[in-house]
Order: sequence, then structure tokens, then C-alpha cells
Amino acid sequence: MKVILKEDVKGLGKKGELVNATDGYARNFLIPKNLAVEADAQNITELKNAQAAKKHKYETEKSQAQVAADKLNDKIINVTAKAGASGKLFGSVTAKEIAQKIKDDYGIDVDRRKITVDDIKAFGTYNASIKLFEDVKVDIKVKVSEE
Repeated sequence: MKVILKEDVKGLGKKGELVNATDGYARNFLIPKNLAVEADAQNITELKNAQAAKKHKYETEKSQAQVAADKLNDKIINVTAKAGASGKLFGSVTAKEIAQKIKDDYGIDVDRRKITVDDIKAFGTYNASIKLFEDVKVDIKVKVSEE
């Protein structure tokens, strides 16, 4: 019997897959426990629509990430910080500050956890990498100057 899984079932398949299960297993276990539905025409159509919507959402997010990457590619983000007499910063410049500066300057929301940068504890120019999507990365430079 063909069924569409509503949840991951160990040894059978993942959520949203169309799988073949024995009649007894499907009727006595999967369907009563709401782990699967019978694969009739209506349910197959709903599955195809859900897959098409998921694919469209993925492609839209990827294209938006690519547009953002093109905007940020090889840009220099200027961050100001306070420093002591020796030229060392009070604290350090964090990914959160870089993300906020990118939002202020370019209007692009970047999750601070997606920014990879070395510890910035002195003035100068540093390289940073931002992972905007699965395979969309962009390299930027962070220039730290005195306030």
C-alpha cells in the first residue's frame, strides 16, 4: 500500500515522502497513529503542491541572498570604537556590531552567527566572511577606526 508519511518513520522514510508499506503495517500502525495518510489522488496532489511551494520558497530565499551578496561583495564596513592611550580597544569589535553596521549602511539583515571574523582588538582592517545562504558566501573587509 502506498502512503505519504506525515512524520519521520525509522526504517521507512522521512516526512513528506511517498513510500510503499505493507498493508497491515499501514492500516494497523501508521494510519491510526497519524504517522501517514493513504496515497489517494487528493493527497498526492497536496504533496506535489507542498513540494512545489517548498522549492519556490527555497529558490526565492537563495536569489535574495545572492542579491545581498552582490551588494556586499568586497565592501569595506567602517566600524568606530573607543580605545585607550596605547591604541588597544576597550573590549573588541563583535559580529553583532558588524551586523548592525551592515543593516544601517546597506539595509541588509545579517544574522550575527553567520559572520565569521577573527578577534578584533586593535585598529586596522580585518577580513570577514558572511554565509548568507547554504552556498552563498561573501567576503568583506572590516575597517576599525577611532571614534
